[in-house]
Amino acid sequence: MASAQVLTSIAIIVMSFIIGLMFFYLTSPLSHVERKQQIEEVISLLINFVIFIWIGKIVVRFSIFIEDPLAILAYPSDSSAFYVASLLIVVNIVYKMKRHQFDAESLMRTFVPVFLVSSFVYEFIEMVWQGNVYSWLYLGLLMVLLLLFLVGSNQLSETRMSYLLVLIWTTGQLVLTFIEPFATVFGFIMTQWYLIGLLVLFSGLLIYNRKRVS
Repeated sequence: MASAQVLTSIAIIVMSFIIGLMFFYLTSPLSHVERKQQIEEVISLLINFVIFIWIGKIVVRFSIFIEDPLAILAYPSDSSAFYVASLLIVVNIVYKMKRHQFDAESLMRTFVPVFLVSSFVYEFIEMVWQGNVYSWLYLGLLMVLLLLFLVGSNQLSETRMSYLLVLIWTTGQLVLTFIEPFATVFGFIMTQWYLIGLLVLFSGLLIYNRKRVS
């Protein structure tokens, strides 16, 4: 039963991201080649993140991994593994930026709409199909962000809009931690310190971007 539940959750996440990628492909003003390239970058990022979550599981339960490496497969990925994966993906992105292997801002402009749509689809399924009563406030936040993305894309540059949406998302999630028992993203519980860290990180990146442009 537990294995079936895990597989169902993975299937919902995969389907959500497929819909998110389709949304980006259909709405992006980029050329076919550029859209394809950006989608490949996002998929590569997601694959790396999944690998890093598995590494996170090993780090968090290292003693169990030493005693019985295969036993680690029985443990679901929790928030601790998610936090380790987040740190590793940031290190990975910084490393690639220093080697000039990809444009982080282009990735940001692509990933934000994909993430928002994927999150909305995931939370909608969780609320309607799985009966998750804690999803509706977060679902409302995502709906507002998607409307801002669709309406505000012509008012601000894509990069600044992406940073603004991430900051609103992070602030909204932080507020939800005081209203609801917990705030989640794709089933992973987000602690206040993690969200505050994201808020500081993306605020700094937005300020850096504005200074660089001006």
